[in-house]
Amino acid sequence: MNAIVALCHFCELHGPRTLFCTEVLHSPLPQGASSGDISGQNEQAEEEEGGIQMSSRIRSHSPAEGASADSSSPGPKKSDMCEGCRSLAGGHPGYVSHDKETSIKYVSHQHPNHPQLFSIVRQACVRSLSCEVTALEYREKTCSWPYAYFGVRVPPLQVCPGREGPIFFGDEQHGFVFSHTFFIKDSLARGFQRWYSIITIMMDRIYLINSWPFLLGKIRGIIDELQGKALKVFEAEQYGCPQRAQRMNTAFTPFLHQRNGNAARSLTSLTNDENLWACLHTSFAWLLKACGSRLTEKLLEGAPTEDTLVQMEKLADLKEESEGWDGSEEEKPSSQPDVVEGQELSKCSPETSLMPDCNSWNVAHRRLSVFRSLRHMRQVLGASAFRMLAWHVLMGNQVIWKARDMDLVQSAFDVLRTMLPVGCVRIIPYSDQYEEAYRCNFLGLSPHVQIPSHILSSEFAVLVEVRTATRSSLYPTLFDDEQSLNKYEFVVTSGSPVAADRVGPTILNKIEAALTNQNLSVDVVDQCLVCLKEEWMNKVKVLFKFTKVDSRPKEDTQKLLSILGAAEEDNVKLLKFWMTGLSKTYKSHLMSTVRSPTSSESRN
Repeated sequence: MNAIVALCHFCELHGPRTLFCTEVLHSPLPQGASSGDISGQNEQAEEEEGGIQMSSRIRSHSPAEGASADSSSPGPKKSDMCEGCRSLAGGHPGYVSHDKETSIKYVSHQHPNHPQLFSIVRQACVRSLSCEVTALEYREKTCSWPYAYFGVRVPPLQVCPGREGPIFFGDEQHGFVFSHTFFIKDSLARGFQRWYSIITIMMDRIYLINSWPFLLGKIRGIIDELQGKALKVFEAEQYGCPQRAQRMNTAFTPFLHQRNGNAARSLTSLTNDENLWACLHTSFAWLLKACGSRLTEKLLEGAPTEDTLVQMEKLADLKEESEGWDGSEEEKPSSQPDVVEGQELSKCSPETSLMPDCNSWNVAHRRLSVFRSLRHMRQVLGASAFRMLAWHVLMGNQVIWKARDMDLVQSAFDVLRTMLPVGCVRIIPYSDQYEEAYRCNFLGLSPHVQIPSHILSSEFAVLVEVRTATRSSLYPTLFDDEQSLNKYEFVVTSGSPVAADRVGPTILNKIEAALTNQNLSVDVVDQCLVCLKEEWMNKVKVLFKFTKVDSRPKEDTQKLLSILGAAEEDNVKLLKFWMTGLSKTYKSHLMSTVRSPTSSESRN
């Protein structure tokens, strides 16, 4: 988390002071640096501190540098500091922890090394221990509602009830601050207590507000531990030398003049813990890491896509049919193979397999694919044959594969269907007789099946015959696992072959450009295909509403197609075919919107 956590103290002599702070450095340490301290680093590196990009260079000071280190530090001079204002001794190198997983280091010292960060922390320290608390006390007296900061209402239990508790303040220029003020018992202090605060500074307001419950609980735990240690020291001192009676005897003497040299005491003395700063460094570093890892970004896709809606509808229909089969004792006739729309969903009864090829087809679906991707199929078939096949697939024409190997046909359909929306896919995976185009646009046939002559000469169908290759036309093996394809020869024929100089649909040209670009991996090509389908499905939705719902004239439709970049003949045919793949949910939503009284009034 890009933030700074600091411990602040209100000194009775010098006012608000920063005692100890831990910040996040995103640049890796130079090679050879020790994990125990940050001394001996003579190299300079540009760092990103606390989520703020710094252009100047930072130098870590070693104890040997002595006074020169203090003179270059942006912090207060030694003459302006007392024991209560100081945490680390002069020349102390500070503390550093390394996160090897993220190459981040957490550095702790009394003040930030960079002047800009020092100013930000200094201002937050002053506001946390003076003006913000005063303003809060005034609001408590004048308003009974929960306080709101920057448009975010804070629940009453999470608002500082007085001078002790959590508070949120800040701005875009100086950062946003979560501050928790508290008191530490001290037998020598005015009122027997000293005032401290732990602040967390970030530039991201939303992230800090979302982290409020986490920070409140963890910082409250650190405070309880400090107060518990200080209370034990306070009770022991009061038992040995009660200060209240002594002060009553000198009630008329000004209090400040009665303070001896030990009145300003350090926090280590108040808690009797010599390892206090090392423990605070560990707690602050863990707090920064844990708070940064508890919130992660998640991609929200918004409304479900058309493919998702169609798949949900298919699953609902299948569930309804299966419930009908469970309640009926009649067997389903097996005269014709089932059409699989959208996904490969078998319509076999759970008890018995009424279609002979159904079970074997599901087993084949789980085997290793013969065609691994569209790019692989293009390499196998050749560029011209693949373009012809892809053109017919996108246009909605019937694609027929004749082969003995059912696994090969299944693999080919799995690859080719990725070019179409789910609602446009109707598959009969393998059949012993020809099926009409209105029943399926992907048809697998055994080699002995006779195809009608008018289909073979039709411009609305393409045939891929998988034959046993002769020795002179063996397919060259590109990969070690392609021995199954090496024995086949693929012949692609159609009554309307796609001419080489034909422009074709725009999406086909973009798909081929992605497949031929060897710099794109298969996964990248798949994502590119998803984006292309979404782009053209959005055009389909616009055209559907324009023509079917609004019933616009033909001239307006032609203008719309020109605006969409789909005025060419092949693009128009593609849009009309893809319109059949729109989900019933989307269509019914549009129709109900048009028929509603509110929409009619808005039109008029």
